[in-house]
Amino acid sequence: MPAKSKAQQKAAGAALSAKRGDTKVSELQGASKDMYDSMSEKELDDFASTKRNNLPSKKKTSKS
Repeated sequence: MPAKSKAQQKAAGAALSAKRGDTKVSELQGASKDMYDSMSEKELDDFASTKRNNLPSKKKTSKS
C-alpha cells in the first residue's frame, strides 16, 4: 500500500530505519513510533518506497 502523503512516507522511512537497526528506537516520535510498533518491515518498506512526486504534504482528513 503506498503512502498517502509526504509526511506519512517520511514517518515510515524513520520507522523502517529503526526496524533495521540503523536508528535508535528511542529517537522515534509520534507517527513513526506508532508505525514501528504496529507494522512489519515489509509494510514499512512499501510505505517508505512510495514516490514523493504528486503527494500532498499532509493527508487530508474527510469529515462526514
